[in-house]
Amino acid sequence: MTAEILGSAVQHGVIAVLIQLALWPLFGVWSAGAIAVALFLGREIAQHEYKGDGPKAERWDYGLLQHWNLDSCLDVALPLLCCMCLACTVWALRRYQART
Repeated sequence: MTAEILGSAVQHGVIAVLIQLALWPLFGVWSAGAIAVALFLGREIAQHEYKGDGPKAERWDYGLLQHWNLDSCLDVALPLLCCMCLACTVWALRRYQART
């Protein structure tokens, strides 16, 4: 794993958390995190479609199934991990406050 791959994944994670924080008041912490991760997943699928002949020339599932590598997996997995950590932390703090 190179520094460029890790740096890109960390940037995606930070941006996903910022999106989650921005959407939190509108949708709640869990849904906002899901939206943020879905944006990055859709972005990666679109990039994979363009690695082929483009979205109009390939089958509908081409971007979903082709061209995945460590970089693209981390670009989705790290935002997922970051958003899950934030949502679980908020859930745990709310549960702790309800007990006291």
